[in-house]
Amino acid sequence: MTQFDDIRPFEDQEVPAVMRRLLKDQALRRTAVAFLFPGLASRWGWLLRPLVGLYLRLRFGRVRNVDDFQRRLEGYLTRLLDRSTAGFTVSGLDRLDRSKAYLFVSNHRDIVMDPAFMNWSLYQHGFQTVRIAIGDNLLSQPFVSDLMRVNKSFIVKRSVPGRREKLMEARKLSAYIHHSIVEENANIWIAQREGRAKDGIDKTNPAVIGMFSLNRPKPRPYADYIRELNIVPVAISYEFDPCDAMKARERYYQLERGGYSKGKDEDVRSIAKGMSGWKGRVHLSFGEPLTEYDFQNDTEVAVAVDRQIHRMYRLFETHETAHRWLHECPEQEGPAWVPVELRERVSKQAPELRPYILAQYANAVESQQNAE
Repeated sequence: MTQFDDIRPFEDQEVPAVMRRLLKDQALRRTAVAFLFPGLASRWGWLLRPLVGLYLRLRFGRVRNVDDFQRRLEGYLTRLLDRSTAGFTVSGLDRLDRSKAYLFVSNHRDIVMDPAFMNWSLYQHGFQTVRIAIGDNLLSQPFVSDLMRVNKSFIVKRSVPGRREKLMEARKLSAYIHHSIVEENANIWIAQREGRAKDGIDKTNPAVIGMFSLNRPKPRPYADYIRELNIVPVAISYEFDPCDAMKARERYYQLERGGYSKGKDEDVRSIAKGMSGWKGRVHLSFGEPLTEYDFQNDTEVAVAVDRQIHRMYRLFETHETAHRWLHECPEQEGPAWVPVELRERVSKQAPELRPYILAQYANAVESQQNAE
């Protein structure tokens, strides 16, 4: 037992028991059927679930450690990228050292695919994959927690009650991140703020940076401790966001109707749509490690992360066209110069949601202009 047992990823010796538990889980089979056969699940689920269970046993029944599990995911992820993207490109990995561990701080568009693209690019270029920070609000079912933790995820406990308890969990998380990087030489991925950027504005929450140093010994200079973490900003850009309409609806209700309450299993639906939905081109940019600066506080670090993310962010035609559309003719349902795919994507939504969809793409242009 260690102080991190309730939040850390599963270790190799724990994996066989976890896999046996997963392969018997009926909720996992139901979810897999709904994801793989959305048009047939309601009527033929009773027939498909045993078949999917057999497939899962054949595919994952002999998994004995974390590397086994991730190797088996590689083929599936390859097919997923082929079906849901028009190409995936990476830049900036030449700035990094394969022998070092980094704390990757990324903008956040998709619950699963952001770290999946990160892991894919690192794996293909000979780097170790990352330990992924995931909020406990997404672990509504036991099988989801098991899957995430066997895939090197660690838990961010956001739902704990009480200020004192939240501080204790934040200190534990801080200690775990530092321990992973400095003691275990393990890469970490964490989003720059809680939740996805549903408005397309990528801004680091200084409180996230503050959490990194919560466990810093008082005599230790702040700048030294931050340098030791090897923070690397990362920017991921999607030509099309499969969840843009869902995000627009949530944003509209929050701003125009005073609040939004998520439906049952809405996060699971977002995960499924984000994984299988069309993304067009995707680009992942790795920045320069923040190891050459004498940062004095969390805000300075957050500003440095944002500056790199905004400058590195790959703008596609969807971003630039949405920016022009939103500012030049927001009342039109797609001027002649708007590409058909973007026009159809926006125009099929309710009129009140269209500006919120356009803003998700257009705000990246604003951020890059401001950074320059």
